[in-house]
Amino acid sequence: MNMSTYIRLICRTACLILAGSLSFNSLNASDADTVRRDKVLIYKFDIKKEIAPPVWRSTKLAIEEAVAKKADLVLIEMSTYGGMLESADSIRTKILDSPIPVYIFINHNAASAGALIAIACDSIYMTPGSTIGAATVVDQSGQVVPDKYQSYMRAMMRSTAEAKGRDPNIAQAMVDPRIRIEGIIDSGSVLTFTATEALANNFCEGITDNYKGALELAGITEYEIIEQKLKPMDKVIGFLIHPIVSGILIMVIIGGIYFELQTPGIGFPLGAAVIAALLYFAPLYLEGLADHWEILLFIIGVVLIAVEIFALPGFGVAGITGIVFIIAGLTLSLVDNVGFDFRPVDFSSIVSSLFLVIISIFLSIVLSYFLTRSLFTQNKLFGTLALDTTMVSSDGYTSSDRHYQEMIGQTGMAHTMLRPSGKVKIGNDIFDATALSGYIEKGDKIVVVKYETTQLFVNKSES
Repeated sequence: MNMSTYIRLICRTACLILAGSLSFNSLNASDADTVRRDKVLIYKFDIKKEIAPPVWRSTKLAIEEAVAKKADLVLIEMSTYGGMLESADSIRTKILDSPIPVYIFINHNAASAGALIAIACDSIYMTPGSTIGAATVVDQSGQVVPDKYQSYMRAMMRSTAEAKGRDPNIAQAMVDPRIRIEGIIDSGSVLTFTATEALANNFCEGITDNYKGALELAGITEYEIIEQKLKPMDKVIGFLIHPIVSGILIMVIIGGIYFELQTPGIGFPLGAAVIAALLYFAPLYLEGLADHWEILLFIIGVVLIAVEIFALPGFGVAGITGIVFIIAGLTLSLVDNVGFDFRPVDFSSIVSSLFLVIISIFLSIVLSYFLTRSLFTQNKLFGTLALDTTMVSSDGYTSSDRHYQEMIGQTGMAHTMLRPSGKVKIGNDIFDATALSGYIEKGDKIVVVKYETTQLFVNKSES
């Protein structure tokens, strides 16, 4: 069994543990039935939540299953206020490339990223009072992002509308308030159509109360419907790849490592970090997002930090490289690249993934620091778990060694680089030491200037 098989087995096991408590009897009843081929076979699924990786995953599974079942038509029922641009772009592309016609029934809202997805469909039907449009790109706080992102969104809206025979100027007016179209939009606001306005401007094929009415308007009267029913494993994977859950898992990974470094031995914090890492990488690996080398990059980063902390003095190249590798491994695992080929990846997807990772790591470190102080410093119950007793000289304790005290003023040579900690050689003996100012290169002459808390402090000798 090769390494690839081992990794895939571990990832599947991690997801199966979470899915184990759920019922696996979720096979669609229609699988056992023989569909009457004199009827139109319709595969239906819903988009009724924020556009994010779980929705992209369920859309991909739906279209692939529809193709496998040889459906004649895919029908989406939508009600969404939008979501992540990269997920919407992936869904749009999947719909445009679908070998089966895709119809969409807008049940109230197709805003922002939802509008992009709707325009990609072959036919659009809407309920009375529903809307489509308002596709300006905003950040997580609702603020409009710089024009380079708007330009990309305008181009996607134009090209999608052109592909489906709709007016590209109207599509980009849903993004850019500067675009004015006589008789349609001249207020300086982004364009949003009501159902009636969409019908009048070829952005809707019909208005009806429900999806069955949409099928009737499309001239389909005899049909068989297969509705998407996600398996427990699919639900678990969809839950784990949500950006919020991914962010929490990153926080647990970093927090577990941080706590483990604060306590001797191997304990619960490290176990929590390992489990969180499995839950983070496993679904991404199974989805084809995380590749072997990206997971390996993360592992090497952790090893380098451990080596820097426990084997090398100070914190230098190994530690910094480890941090970079950890961030790179976590970030690239969220990006849908093929091996080392990043050509199909939108740059904004990499930026948003990097932003998610850095914010999660920052919050984890801050929360871990305050939690450490709260549990082990200020809390009487957990305070006994930490060694915070101070042995002061007035109580009879002393850590001074006359031999070390007598070394003040002696000269020697830096046995390793001091940055600022390292080792020095004085006579035939080697001691731990700390440079008082700057770094001291290996082989430079040093002079001992003081001795405190069992540590020699040295400066570079000018003689």
